[in-house]
This record gives sequence, structure tokens and C-alpha cells, in this order.
Amino acid sequence: MKITARELNRATLGRQLLLARERLAVAEGVRRVVALQAQQPGSPYVALWNRLAGFDPAELDDVFARREVVKATLMRITLHVVHAEDCPVFREAMQSTLYGARLGFRFAAGGFSPADAHALLPDLLAFAEVPRTSAEFRDWLERRVGAEGREAAWWGLRGYAPLHHHPTGGPWSFGERPSYVAAGGGPLPEGREGAPGALRHLLLRYLAGFGPASVADMAQFAMVQRAPIRRVLRELDDEVERLEGPDGTELFDLPGAPRPDAETPAPPRLMAMWDSVLLAYADRSRVIPPEYRRTVIRANGDVLPTLLVDGRVAGVWRPVDGGIEATAFHELPAPVWEGLAEEARSLHGLLAARDPGLYGRYAHWWAKLPAGRVRVLRG
Repeated sequence: MKITARELNRATLGRQLLLARERLAVAEGVRRVVALQAQQPGSPYVALWNRLAGFDPAELDDVFARREVVKATLMRITLHVVHAEDCPVFREAMQSTLYGARLGFRFAAGGFSPADAHALLPDLLAFAEVPRTSAEFRDWLERRVGAEGREAAWWGLRGYAPLHHHPTGGPWSFGERPSYVAAGGGPLPEGREGAPGALRHLLLRYLAGFGPASVADMAQFAMVQRAPIRRVLRELDDEVERLEGPDGTELFDLPGAPRPDAETPAPPRLMAMWDSVLLAYADRSRVIPPEYRRTVIRANGDVLPTLLVDGRVAGVWRPVDGGIEATAFHELPAPVWEGLAEEARSLHGLLAARDPGLYGRYAHWWAKLPAGRVRVLRG
């Protein structure tokens, strides 16, 4: 079966709750979309505002506090918000990547081996049974490995050890200075390979939230080698469906998973910085027109907050006094601007109550944007 580019776009938007906001509890909403990137503390809130009807940011505060939803270093060795039940198995699926990246050259340059990391883990996690700051971890490590080695040791262990970020308050539950707490439950990581079946679980969850997708897409999402992904897909066999993508690439999906009609309307959205829908694929053209990719995904990895029009990136936005400044990269019809203005009024209300200056530290990128159609959409 062949799937068109527009059908692929609508499948992605549908799985990611971007065709219509759904009335779900926040924890269930996070489970449905699988993972939200969380380098910037406010982005998971904006991401869920885009996806959930009647979204109340206090509910996300609450599930963070109760650890029903957690923030941790996971896929692509970056910060994600995931459902607490998914987190341990996602981390197991990432074991080989975390082992290679966090216990590799930089860790070794500090004089440490993976065996040293595994020897430190039990006591470090016991220390982290209550929330600890980075400074407290550094002091703890200094007493064990010395002042010269503590920075390299902490750099490796804070990404490798099963730690969650602990809410520290502020407008978005987490501040710029993180605090960590032991994830708890499950065996300690050991060796290069995770538990059998963990990658299988991650790939099935990925297809549920982001499919259809290619092997390259799955490898991009998880930062896992393609060979083990192909092996898992062979093992799944009848549990996945094979499709032909718009360019002939083999895609995989769950049998019976929803794939809306190509003409399904896609309402305008104001997407968060680093929104997962922009980054979960090797081929990002299903959502980002190729000519705009370098504009919205900067060379240092920053991913700007974007306008989504008819399901595809059409510009960027940022908060300004009194509303939302929207920069469109091409002409937009009046009804689209009206839809964006309605979204902006709602988003302005969310930000005004929490953090009117959200993303202000990234304002320098606006001086580097190509000429566009700029409007301030009043709150």
C-alpha cells in the first residue's frame, strides 16, 4: 500500500493530537503523544496546550509533583517528558546509546572507566533518594573521586544514571538550575545492552505516536543504530504493517492505526520550541518544508517556535508586549491569520499567567530571519 505525502502528514498530526484538541487528562495526553522534548521548561506546557482541550497548566504541575509524568535524559540523549510507566523501559532501550555517549571519551578523559561508573551508581542513587542539586552531587563525587575528577564524573553520570529531574518551582515546574532524584525501581544499568524487549517496546510506542515511519526515522528518534531496529522489526513481523512512502521508502506502522484522509482539515497551531513533531523523523519534510528547515532548526540545535499552517511549518512566533508576534515565511490568506489570531489570544493568556517573557533568551535568532510577513496578534 502506498501512502502520499499529505496522508503521511495527516497521520502524524492525528497521532500527535494536532488535528483537534482532545479532552484528556494531562498524564494520558503525555502517554498518547509518547514523548515531549523538554530542554526549555515551558515547552511541554505549550506543547500540551496545543493538543489538549481545556488544558490547565496546574494539572501538569501536579502530575510532575506526583511523578506520574517525569522529565529525564532519554531519546537522542536529550531531555524529554514522558509518562512514568514508559520511562524505565525507554531508558533501557537507550542503554547502548547512553553507555557509549556518557561513559565514552569525555568520561575517560577524567580518568574513569565504565566499571568505575557502575561501582559508583548504587551509592549515588542512594544519595539521590531525596532531591539533590548539581552542586550537592559534585561535592559528593569530590569526596569519592577527588576535585580533579568530579566534573568529568558528574558529566557522565548525570546523563547515564537513572535520574529524574525534580520540580524546583518557578513558572514551569523546572528552573534553569536542575535538581535530580533517583528514578527508583528496576535493576541498575550495567553493560552496553539494555533489557531484552526494551527496544521493541520503544519502537511500538513510537509507531503509535509518530507512525508511519521508516527505519531511518526510528533511528533518528531514539538515536539507536539501524541494525538492531531492523532486527526488532523482523521479529515483530505480523505485528507491524509495511507501507510505501511518497518517495518509495519502506515505512512501518501498527495495523489498524488511524491514518486520516488527506483532505482532513488541519487547524493552525503555534508550536513550542523543540516540539517533538519537528524532530522525531529523519525525513522532516512531512512537517517542515525543506526550504524552511535551516531557518527553524538552527545550526547549534535550537528549534524555533513555529507557525503550523495546513499541517506544515509556515513561519515562527515569539511573545511580545501585548500579544504574539507571528512571522510568516510566505503569504497567508485572511482566514488563516484569523485562526492564528484566535490561537494567539489563548496562548497569550497562558503565558501572561505564567511567563510573559517565554523564550526571551532566544530573541537573537529573529535578527537572522529572512524577510517575512510580520504581524502582532493581540492577546
